[in-house]
Amino acid sequence: MNMREWFKGKNGMMIHWGLYSLLGGEYRGRKSSAYAEWIQSHQRIPNAEYSRLASVFNPIYFSADEWVRLAKECGMDYFVVTSKHHEGFALFGSEASRFNMRDATPFGRDVIAELAEACYKYGVKLGLYYSQDLDWHEEHGGGYLSDPKYCAGTAWNNDWDFPGVENKNYDICFREKIMPQVEELLTHYGELCLIWFDVPMTLEEKHSRAIYDAIKRYQPECLINSRLGNGAYDYVSLGDNEIPDKLPDPAMTMDGLDANDICGFKPSPWGLYETAATLNNSWGYCAWDRDWKSPERVAEIRRHLNKLGINYLLNVGPDALGRIPVDAERILRAAAEL
Repeated sequence: MNMREWFKGKNGMMIHWGLYSLLGGEYRGRKSSAYAEWIQSHQRIPNAEYSRLASVFNPIYFSADEWVRLAKECGMDYFVVTSKHHEGFALFGSEASRFNMRDATPFGRDVIAELAEACYKYGVKLGLYYSQDLDWHEEHGGGYLSDPKYCAGTAWNNDWDFPGVENKNYDICFREKIMPQVEELLTHYGELCLIWFDVPMTLEEKHSRAIYDAIKRYQPECLINSRLGNGAYDYVSLGDNEIPDKLPDPAMTMDGLDANDICGFKPSPWGLYETAATLNNSWGYCAWDRDWKSPERVAEIRRHLNKLGINYLLNVGPDALGRIPVDAERILRAAAEL
């Protein structure tokens, strides 16, 4: 299948799930920022403490079948899940790092493998989010060259456990963890419709090109979003929750550094665009965030984006037990009927 031809004008479900889901936006009597998945950076939680969350991560109500079936019943064409977010914890079994769901938790299962099977069962295409730059679990994770002004925490990188920048070397993290894990995702979970990268702040062209070339070598039809960095992409991820009035001017390029162009957005050479958006304010589960969009608003956004040919990737943050919040499911089902 030509994925570029298939992709345009589709709707998808995104899932943010990780160790942050156990905290639910709260740590020692303090709230996270609006983005609860950033709580480790926002509260500067040491790795030695944060990593212990893995020892109690046992989501007994997780069901890949239920998650993907919900997406299917709500009209979603593809399903994107955070295989590894900025905290560095992977939802898949990895030989590159034991900081993962299979090896570090009592749950002991490969969540990505189960979701891949469910996607195949229901005819929903699988995409994987992967944080290829930021990794707070690693001393040499990226982000250490960037101004923290625009981040949802206190720093892009883990500068509370690993202060200073003079000894940081992203090449080490890339070689030992990032690239091996990208190759694991490409070779262990069947056909992927896309890999969804994020905030390429430290990557040099050699890093982006190595990832891009590996994807096209292992899975030629797998699409790559514009947040891989350095001009290596197939489609444009617009800003978080960005609802444009029209498509970007093909003659325009976006430079500088602000909250919306931090990822180096450019016009799509293929006319493929996607808006990733939340149902409330946070991406990860946040117990105190009750600012839900109405089903009517979700349906209105979907119609507007689809009319422009922009995909609508709508995010849900399951809780630590693996449950999709009841309000989120209610909104998704009601919006699907409008």
